[in-house]
Amino acid sequence: MQKLAAPRHNGKNHQAGVGAEQAADLESPELYVNRELSLLAFQRRVLEEAEDESNPLLERVKFLAILGSNLDEFFMVRVAGLAAQLDAGSVETGPDGMSARAQLVSIRREVKKLLSDAQRCLDTLLTALNEAGIFIQAYEDLTGQQKQRIAKYFAETVFPVLTPLAFDPGRPFPHISNLSLNLAVLIRDAGGQEHFARVKVPDSLPEVVEVSGAINGGSKRGRGRKIQMVWLEDIIAAHLSDLFPGMEILQSYPFHVTRDADIAIKELEAEDLLETIEEGVRQRRFGSVVRLLVTRDMPSQVLEILKSNFEVGSSEVYRGWRPLAKKRLMGLYSIARPDLKYPTFLPVVPKALVESRDEDIFEQIRRNDILLHHPFDSFQPVVEFLRKAARDPAVLAIKICLYRVGRNSPIVEALLDAVEEDKQVAALVELKARFDEESNIEWARALEKAGAHVVYGLIGLKIHSKVALVVRREQDGRIARYVHLSTGNYNAVTAHLYTDIGMLTADEDVAADASDLFNYLTGYSTKSDYRRLLVSPVNLRTRLSDLIEREVRHAQHGRAAKLIFKMNALVDPSMIRALYRASVAGVKIQLLVRGICCLRPGLAGISENIEVTSIVGHFLEHSRIYYFSNGGEEEVYVGSADMMTRNIDHRVEVVAPIREAAMIRHICDDILATYLSDNVKARVMQSNGSYLKRQPKPGELLVNTQEKLIQADRQ
Repeated sequence: MQKLAAPRHNGKNHQAGVGAEQAADLESPELYVNRELSLLAFQRRVLEEAEDESNPLLERVKFLAILGSNLDEFFMVRVAGLAAQLDAGSVETGPDGMSARAQLVSIRREVKKLLSDAQRCLDTLLTALNEAGIFIQAYEDLTGQQKQRIAKYFAETVFPVLTPLAFDPGRPFPHISNLSLNLAVLIRDAGGQEHFARVKVPDSLPEVVEVSGAINGGSKRGRGRKIQMVWLEDIIAAHLSDLFPGMEILQSYPFHVTRDADIAIKELEAEDLLETIEEGVRQRRFGSVVRLLVTRDMPSQVLEILKSNFEVGSSEVYRGWRPLAKKRLMGLYSIARPDLKYPTFLPVVPKALVESRDEDIFEQIRRNDILLHHPFDSFQPVVEFLRKAARDPAVLAIKICLYRVGRNSPIVEALLDAVEEDKQVAALVELKARFDEESNIEWARALEKAGAHVVYGLIGLKIHSKVALVVRREQDGRIARYVHLSTGNYNAVTAHLYTDIGMLTADEDVAADASDLFNYLTGYSTKSDYRRLLVSPVNLRTRLSDLIEREVRHAQHGRAAKLIFKMNALVDPSMIRALYRASVAGVKIQLLVRGICCLRPGLAGISENIEVTSIVGHFLEHSRIYYFSNGGEEEVYVGSADMMTRNIDHRVEVVAPIREAAMIRHICDDILATYLSDNVKARVMQSNGSYLKRQPKPGELLVNTQEKLIQADRQ
C-alpha cells in the first residue's frame, strides 16, 4: 500500500511565498469560485459518470437519474434563495463578487448546457439499452396485443387514481404540487369550443410499465429475455378519452414544476418548534415556482397559460426532451438485470470484532478504540452497540443526536427498546434536516410517546453532529461511558451507500466531552472549550485555524508541513484564506473535495502548493478527514463538519481526534493514500473552477479508490 510521503520544505518557495502574501489581497474576488457554479460543476461530474462506458449500463442510467434529482434540489433551495434575494432588492455579493442577478444568469446558461448534454447521454444510453434487450417503447409502436394489455392495466390500476382538473371561468387553475409531473391537455367540446385541463401523473405508481411479459428471442448479449417498457405518462396520454368522455382530445403536453422548498423558520417567534416545522413542510407544496420544465413541442398558447398562472417569466422556463423529469429514470434501475449493475457488495465486519465476537462489545471498546469505515465495513456493529446498550441491565442511559435516520430505522427501534427497559433515553432530533423533516417528526413523536426525552434543536442552530453516548455501571460499581462518533448519519440505508468513518471509544476525555456536549444541547451551558473534541459553533473554527497556523510555523522552521483535508465542501472564506496563507508559507496541501470548492488551486504565488481532487464513484463520498503532518508527529481528526460557514458557525458539529497510532496509520496509509493515488475516478480542479480527469502515467497501475477499498477489506 502506498504510504504518505513526508513533505519537504522548500526554502526558496517559502521566501517567494512571503513576498506574494504581502503583495496579494486574499479577499480579492478573483481568488474565489462562485459557490453555485461550483455546485453545478459537481453535477457535471455526476453526468460524466453517466457518460462513462466503463460503468455498468444501468448504473449509468442511475447516475443520470441522480443528476435529475440533484438539479431539482438545486432549484428548490439554491436558485430559490437567489430569486428571493433578487425580489428583495438585495445588492449584496459573495466573496466571488457576483450579484444574485449575475448568478441567476450564469446558472441558467450552465443548466441549459447540462440538460442538453444529459439528453445526448440519454440517447446514447437508450441505444445501449436496446442492444441489451431493454426497449423503452413509444405507445404508438406497441402491438395490438400489447395495447390491449396496457388498456387493461390503465382501467384497473391507473384510471382510479387519476383526477382530471378543468380550468375555466367557473373553476380556478388547479394547484400544481412541487416536483409533480403533469399533462397539460387541450380538449374540444361538441360545440367546437376548446378547453384546458390538467392531469397529474401519479407518484404512487411505477414510472415505467413493462408491456412485454416474458418474450422469447433474447438480446444480443444472450440474456434470453427481451424487456419492453412504456412511460406511465404516455399510457395516460393515450387514454385521455376515458377521462374526458364525449370530448375530442386535441393534444397533451407534459410539464414539470419545481417550487421554492426552503422552509423559513422564525424560531424566536415559534412557541412549538415541532408544530412550526410541520406547518412549514405543509406550506412547502405552495412555494413559488422557480422552474417550469416543458417539452420543446409545447405550443406558445399552452405555455402562456402555464406561465400566467404560475407567475413566472421566460427566464424560469426550460424546454427539454422526454422524459422531462430525469429522476424518473430511476424506475429503470429496478429492472432485474444484475449483469448491467455493479457486482453485489456485502460489507464486512472488522477483523477485531470478528476475532472477539464472543466477547462483550463494551469490553472490546474498553480494550481498544474501534474504527469503522463504511460502507466497506458493516454498519451492523453500530446497530448492535445500541441494541446491546438497550438490553444490558448495567446500562443506565443512552444519549444520541439524530439528523437523518430514514423511515425504517433499527437505531430508533433500539432506542424505543431501551425506554421499555427503563433506561434514560435522550434523543436530539433535528427537525430542520432538509427534506427529512417529516420522517424525523414521526420518530420524534414515537420517542416522546414511549417516554424518551426528546429535544428538537437549538434556536438558530442545526444539530448536525453524529454522536451517541452510553452510560454504564461496571461490575466494580464504577460508572463508565462509551461513545460512538461518526462522519455519517445514524441511517442504516445510507450507511450502505455513503463513505463514512465512525469510531467506538471509551476514552475518558472524549466521553467527558460528549457528556458536556449533551448537557449543552439539552440544558443551558456557556462552556467555551472541550478537552479533545472540536465542537461548532464553540471552538471548531479557532481550533482548526490554530492547527493550520501550526503547520505554517512548521514550514517556516523547515520542518515537515503538510495538510490533507477530505470533505464534502469548501466554502468558508476565512478558512480558504487560512489555506492560501499556508500555501504561501510553503505548506503542501492536498484537498479531497467531493462537491463545492470555492478555493482556486494552482494560482502562482497564492495557491501553487494546493491540489484539489474530486472523486465521484459508486458510493457517495461523505467522510470528513483532517490530517496535519505536524512536523512528523501526525494528527488526524474525523467528524461531521465541512469547511462551510453554516457548518462552522450555524450548526452543532463534532470533529474528534484519532488517538491510537495504528488507526492513524490505517487512515493515512490505507485510506487517504488510496484516494490520493486514484487515477480512474479522480478529477483534478483547475484554477478556473473546471475539472480534468486525472490520467494514469505510462505503466502506472490503475487505482479506483472505492473498488480498491472493497478488495482491501476482503484480504
